Amino acid sequence: MDESSFFSMDKLVEFGLGMAISRQMVETMNQTIANTQVAGTMNPHQANNDVALYYFVIEGKSSGPFSIHETISLVQQKKITKDTLAWKPGFTSWISIENDPLLLKYIALQPPQIPPVL
Repeated sequence: MDESSFFSMDKLVEFGLGMAISRQMVETMNQTIANTQVAGTMNPHQANNDVALYYFVIEGKSSGPFSIHETISLVQQKKITKDTLAWKPGFTSWISIENDPLLLKYIALQPPQIPPVL
């Protein structure tokens, strides 16, 4: 077999390695795109959104830990507001929800109260 032929062993090995490297690059790009966060949007790509555990001061007492889904439920029930104190591992002290961008987003996404009918 002629060395310049496409079917020579060296050419086939080069082709196979090129395909393997291309596949790895595509997988890396897909992972990067899936993990990209766009400000102000929910990211359905991330399956572990429920990992953050928060504690809140509710009715003067520390309550928790609450997952993100439980926190959203508390917001919907109006048990916590932007003025509620919150803490999670990594915080140095209790902070107002309005100082935590993630929590504030859940408060801001709730519709306002319905005005009384005149």
